[in-house]
Amino acid sequence: GWPRSGGIRGGAAMDLFGDLRRMNKRQLYYQVLNFAMIVSSALMIWKGLIVVTGSESPIVVVLSGSMEPAFHRGDLLFLTNFHDDPIRAGEIVVFKVEGRDIPIVHRVIKVHEKGNGNIKFLTKGDNNEVDDRGLYKEGQNWLEKKDVVGRARGFLPYVGMVTIIMNDYPKFKYALLAVMGAYVLLKRES
Repeated sequence: GWPRSGGIRGGAAMDLFGDLRRMNKRQLYYQVLNFAMIVSSALMIWKGLIVVTGSESPIVVVLSGSMEPAFHRGDLLFLTNFHDDPIRAGEIVVFKVEGRDIPIVHRVIKVHEKGNGNIKFLTKGDNNEVDDRGLYKEGQNWLEKKDVVGRARGFLPYVGMVTIIMNDYPKFKYALLAVMGAYVLLKRES
């Protein structure tokens, strides 16, 4: 009778191993799905913010010190961009210039309003000596409404520093992504 019971004991061990493998596979699928849910939720929230705020970039990070002391490098800005809102001098706008990838956050210093409702305006960084004409595309002296990505409505100080660190040190970005990925995949449900 010994060989038979030995066979049963070995079979039980094999079954246990199979169960573990199946469980791990199931858990891995679960974690991957969990991760996909987190990513898709974040994207839905972002798309929702775009619709609600009217801005293609509802949240931006200040990358330079040109607006100090109003905003510092690493501040997180919340933007809206409603087209029927008139642009006024003194407002802080985020605008995009042809030939530059990164939008700029500066204050409106002059506004020209024509009879037909067409508006042209000039911007300047609070911390800069000169206005932004040197930043606009060649031959452009004024910005128009179409150049505006959004207007600053609120901010969180220094929260965007992580973004700046990731831009300045790409290795840090990959390390952070690896750690987050590992955490999501290896996290066990408690």
